[in-house]
Amino acid sequence: QVQLVESGGGLVQPGGSLKLSCTSSDRTFTTSALGWFRQGLGKEREFVAGFKRGQNNAYYSGSVKGRFTASRDVSKNTLSLQMNSLKPEDTALYYCARYRGSPILSALWVAETVDTWGQGTQVTVSS
Repeated sequence: QVQLVESGGGLVQPGGSLKLSCTSSDRTFTTSALGWFRQGLGKEREFVAGFKRGQNNAYYSGSVKGRFTASRDVSKNTLSLQMNSLKPEDTALYYCARYRGSPILSALWVAETVDTWGQGTQVTVSS
């Protein structure tokens, strides 16, 4: 079974930056439809950023647009999320995701469209 492995989480002060990475043993990983979700304590899992299959332009939730940048590197088989200007409300467990098939744009926001999840990496924004 394909596994996704995240790294890069940690504790950062408000206004700081972190970069998350996600890799997989599946060599076709970075050509799939991919995304990042997060889940705060007591909250539902929510979409953060995502790519349609075969495209390099990322889509973002309104709460992170302009602060977060998602990217994928086919040569390194890696999905990344650069997070800048972090706020306490960004505190959550962040998950790397591979979607099932080739979802339409609106389906990127839907967790049920995800086929494979990473184990999650904790991001805590606090002074």
